[in-house]
Amino acid sequence: MRTLLSHDWGVSFELTVLDLGLACCGVEVMAALHGLDEDALERLGVTPVVSDERAHVLVVSGTVTDVMLPAVLETYRAMPEPKYVLSVGACSNTGGPYWDSYAVTKGIDQLLPVHVAVPGCPPRPEALLEGLAALHRLITGQVPA
Repeated sequence: MRTLLSHDWGVSFELTVLDLGLACCGVEVMAALHGLDEDALERLGVTPVVSDERAHVLVVSGTVTDVMLPAVLETYRAMPEPKYVLSVGACSNTGGPYWDSYAVTKGIDQLLPVHVAVPGCPPRPEALLEGLAALHRLITGQVPA
């Protein structure tokens, strides 16, 4: 029997995703989540939502500035358990080309538990879908934590 990371059986079969598109990576995330037909997303077990009260996966995509950081943290806090974070793009992962700016967070993983990081600047929509698939494998215990 596999051990699930989540305490919610439903999350292992459906990922409700909230996208915080903060910069150019957000366009790629929108293309991935809304450019596919609903059947393709259903096969992946992904349901995009617009409310933090329904989302179990927070997609942080793009440059996280220090001014925007409190809103990102509040969105994460408002999400129900279990909750997961997918960091998309170089800026969200490490600060990207703006890493030396006084106003840019040097990676969202310093403040939130990132479960999967999708590299690229910006990553292609297919990379995001592979990141969601990797998160699903992690949640269902198909890969070691």
